[in-house]
Amino acid sequence: MPTLFLVRHARTEWNDTGRYLSRTDIDLSPAGHEQAERLAEWAAIARVNAIATSPSLRAVSTAEAIGVRVGMTPRRDARLRELDFGLAEGRTIAELRSTDPEAVMRFEAEPVAHPLPGGEDPLAALARVRASIVELLAAPTARALVITHNTLLRLFLCDALGIRLAEYRRRFPAVEHCAVTELSTNDGTFALRRFNA
Repeated sequence: MPTLFLVRHARTEWNDTGRYLSRTDIDLSPAGHEQAERLAEWAAIARVNAIATSPSLRAVSTAEAIGVRVGMTPRRDARLRELDFGLAEGRTIAELRSTDPEAVMRFEAEPVAHPLPGGEDPLAALARVRASIVELLAAPTARALVITHNTLLRLFLCDALGIRLAEYRRRFPAVEHCAVTELSTNDGTFALRRFNA
């Protein structure tokens, strides 16, 4: 039975200040590099046989720390990039609320129907991450590790577990940096084994 390990990249300085981070390409903070090394220790005993990563620097740095430890080269996949946050990029929710409170109110009520201004359609982002993961899990013995991003992971988890997509912010408030979420799959049906472990 294929196993999927989902991991949010290690911390960056922007994560520490609560700024929306999608397309800006910044590396890990010193604490983030330490997180990646600890995750690599886990990966060395988890029998991972495939690693796919978002091409964003923060994800690649996380994945490469693991790859060195387990003797694998992570495969970069643009479909694993974070949802594009549009005009929210680099800003906090408080900053957004001060300039466009109505847009924030709509987003908080229905984030899929009303993404952040100028942002990517969450349904399109979900379609691309789903396609990437389906390919990774094609082998019945797959034990695939995916290094990607907070919002993309929450959208995928809702979809995989049959939860209404608009609930992704409420049902999964945050995927913690370098925490492991594990799912198994059988005939396209996913079972959640652990979350934020």
